[in-house]
Amino acid sequence: MPLLSQLAQRRKLDHFFADVPRDARILEIGAGDGWLGAALRGRGFTRYLGLDLRPPADVIGDVNDWRAAGLEPESFDVVVAFEVVEHVDCFRACYDLVAPGGALFVTTPVPSRDWIMRLLEAVGLNQRRTSPHDRLVDLRRAPWFQDREIRIVGGLSQWAVLRKGTRAAPGAPPDRTAPSSTGSGTPPTPR
Repeated sequence: MPLLSQLAQRRKLDHFFADVPRDARILEIGAGDGWLGAALRGRGFTRYLGLDLRPPADVIGDVNDWRAAGLEPESFDVVVAFEVVEHVDCFRACYDLVAPGGALFVTTPVPSRDWIMRLLEAVGLNQRRTSPHDRLVDLRRAPWFQDREIRIVGGLSQWAVLRKGTRAAPGAPPDRTAPSSTGSGTPPTPR
């Protein structure tokens, strides 16, 4: 694991999980090699679930097709998307999965500085990307979530806690039991 990636992992644990109850229902999307699940379990978290397109995740599936993966709406206190939203538009799915009053923890490159991240990858200081960053997003404009706590780390990465209110966000669908639409929140076209 490259040096900067190791450092970032430790800092993410401390930053995001310091105040999370050990029995919180946590879903990580894009669980990858499982580092976060192992670290959280090692810290006493008892209700972690990792989702990814391939093993070794606890649940194999696509976050935007979360019902097919056997997940229930509003069933997680925390959804984690570390280095995911630059690869897939999944804010709507995350919103649907987070319980009222819960949060989405997100990290993603600052869009205008992603070229620096690519350089750090090339010299072996940062983990190589697994797919293109074709969905770079400014988290100040992330849809659905009411409250945003965003910080820029090292001038390169956005770290955010996006909170779901206890009432529906403006423009949020009134029926949360309906199947999730596409990641962007665009309603499916009638057939």
